[in-house]
Amino acid sequence: MTQQQRATVRRLMDGYGQTHAEEAGIPLRNTPAPLYQLLTLCVLFSVRIKADIAVAAARELFAAGMRTPRAMADSSWQDRVDALGRAHYRRYDESTATALGDGAELVLDRYRGDLRRLRDAADGDPDRIRELLREVPRIGPVGADIFCREAQGVWPELRPSFDDRARGAAAELGLPFSSEGLARLVDTETLPRLAAALVRAALSKNSAENLLKTG
Repeated sequence: MTQQQRATVRRLMDGYGQTHAEEAGIPLRNTPAPLYQLLTLCVLFSVRIKADIAVAAARELFAAGMRTPRAMADSSWQDRVDALGRAHYRRYDESTATALGDGAELVLDRYRGDLRRLRDAADGDPDRIRELLREVPRIGPVGADIFCREAQGVWPELRPSFDDRARGAAAELGLPFSSEGLARLVDTETLPRLAAALVRAALSKNSAENLLKTG
């Protein structure tokens, strides 16, 4: 890693290096409840809505007790709509409330409430993990990418996980374009934060220019 790349990574991490799970108050571990909470967050991100509103919606759902698939399935549709409404999760509140309920039932029925069984069903294959995630209502390619990007900290077989947007931002900043090259810039525990930082930088107007100017 060059001195310039080292400085760029440091500024990226300082300015943007918070994962969505951290922002939503999810202490991500390889245990059922945090993994399900991450899945919930990915469902909320899977529509055209601002990231801060999706995170706020996750916080409202969790504050209302919907932290596990059983709690989500046992909640009423109206309870879910109300929690989303408190976060100003507009236009998609009713359809998302339905998707969350259906998704919770799927996780309970197919994986007995434990997404580690999804991982086992995929036999450690990252592509298969993404396929199985996309069987959850509302989860599409974007939601599956977010899950894998954040879960790579606890599921080693997902490493390195940098989607097209993250790698594109890296190229603009003079960092390696390949996932493997990016993985060499930080230790394995920091991979989710670097991936999140690159995506956040890509979504922030003129961020690449500003980061390079300070280099």
